[in-house]
Amino acid sequence: MKSISFLLVFLFSISLKAQKLPEGFVYLDNIIPTVKVELRYFSNNNFIGKPIDGYRSNCIITTTTTAKALKKVQEELADKNLGLKIFDAYRPQKAVNHFVKWAKVLDDTLMKQTYYPKVKKSKLFKQGYIASRSGHSRGSSVDLTIVNLETKKELDMGSIYDFFGSESHPSYTGIRKDQQENRMLLRNIMIKHGFNPYKNEWWHFTIRNEPFPKTYFNFEVN
Repeated sequence: MKSISFLLVFLFSISLKAQKLPEGFVYLDNIIPTVKVELRYFSNNNFIGKPIDGYRSNCIITTTTTAKALKKVQEELADKNLGLKIFDAYRPQKAVNHFVKWAKVLDDTLMKQTYYPKVKKSKLFKQGYIASRSGHSRGSSVDLTIVNLETKKELDMGSIYDFFGSESHPSYTGIRKDQQENRMLLRNIMIKHGFNPYKNEWWHFTIRNEPFPKTYFNFEVN
């Protein structure tokens, strides 16, 4: 009897959680239960060095269209004993505002040596690393990599996620052959299943024909 009551409470809590999302959005783990998640902006491990406004839990939200396409990617990778690991997906506008506010405080360089050692913080806007709007806020962009399901380790992509510099460009040639091959594996499988790559970041992809191309959402990741 207790187990039945617990199950009912659990299912009810899930339904309440799902009802908070706007129509056309889903929690990715409801579509891909096996997906790995490391929501960097929910932690201190990001280019600012502290949790970002609007990230309230370590969960991934995307548009339904994006989630269905990612499921196909995951299924194909599984045949190679590989899988997806998501760093970021839907990003509320308040998080983007946090980035903009941080970028204007030039003496706050806590994570400079890790994430932007060669770029002056004063140049982040001009060079396009920080902007007042992000495609992530439309819900159909994802930042991700590939993990080996046996070792649980990420494939070596030649630079860390969110590194500000040419080393993060997908076509960057100053990396080993195996690192370049890993980038191309990710790029090719994402393109195959309906995503457009971003020329400056090996980890960033946006679903083609995104459902909300002009809408920037601001509900929290929770």
